[in-house]
Amino acid sequence: MLQSRNYAPCMALAPYVARHYIFTVNAPDGFELIDRLLAETAFIRILLRGDWTAEMEPDVWSGVGPMVFFGPNAHPLPVRVRGGFHVVGIAFRPGGWRAMFDAPAHHYTDHMVALDDVWGPWSQRLHDDVTPFAEDDDAGIIAALDTILCERLTQRGTPPADSAMAAFELIARNDSTIRIHDAADLIGLSVRQLERHCLATFGMSPKTVLRRSRFLDMASAMRDLSQPTDEELAALRYYDQSHRNREFRHFIGMTPGQFASTPTPLLTAGLELRNLRKAEDAQRPL
Repeated sequence: MLQSRNYAPCMALAPYVARHYIFTVNAPDGFELIDRLLAETAFIRILLRGDWTAEMEPDVWSGVGPMVFFGPNAHPLPVRVRGGFHVVGIAFRPGGWRAMFDAPAHHYTDHMVALDDVWGPWSQRLHDDVTPFAEDDDAGIIAALDTILCERLTQRGTPPADSAMAAFELIARNDSTIRIHDAADLIGLSVRQLERHCLATFGMSPKTVLRRSRFLDMASAMRDLSQPTDEELAALRYYDQSHRNREFRHFIGMTPGQFASTPTPLLTAGLELRNLRKAEDAQRPL
């Protein structure tokens, strides 16, 4: 039912933007999908069609209009979609955060807000340039995204990406059981510097980044989206069942058994995109 396509940004945006993506579901008006998001980085969603809301408080579902900004997730964010939908998205790299945004990333962690409140007039410009394209014109949509984002970078003086955070992004995605001290040494920062940089660009501590990455690695294996070796699986396994349950409840809000039997199409699409990026990472050294 869910059609998910994703595209690399243009070369000029590669240090700042992880991926563009397009989600489409053709469904009747009575259709309802409730899922959880667990995004590793902030992203924009342009809701071209569909009724999207998020549970920002218990049993309180709210939307913020068609131009939505999601901060990175340290906890699962319940979302609800009614009817069919067509969504265009931009996923940002933590290393490119300061070049694209004014406030530090932790201001938006586990929040969904109107993009107008984050980007001002650039939000309307993005909406106006993307919405004229037909649902099957992916090339036109992606070209429009690249053009606007490049213009925003130019307007902001094209600040360089944070190379240390780009390196930590790779480490976290591909070596989620590494010790914080070892990760800091690899990228040439003190532990205190790494913590400060992560809070500003990932929106959370390096420990939480690695814990979340480990959970996503395990979730991907449970969804049969990856084929880790026996050695890799052994490294990912938690100390005991109690530890495993705590981590699953923290990052997805259910036990491992519940997760195994519960469809999560939106989260699964995110896992597929993550595995694509891991495959791309394998083509270059950390």
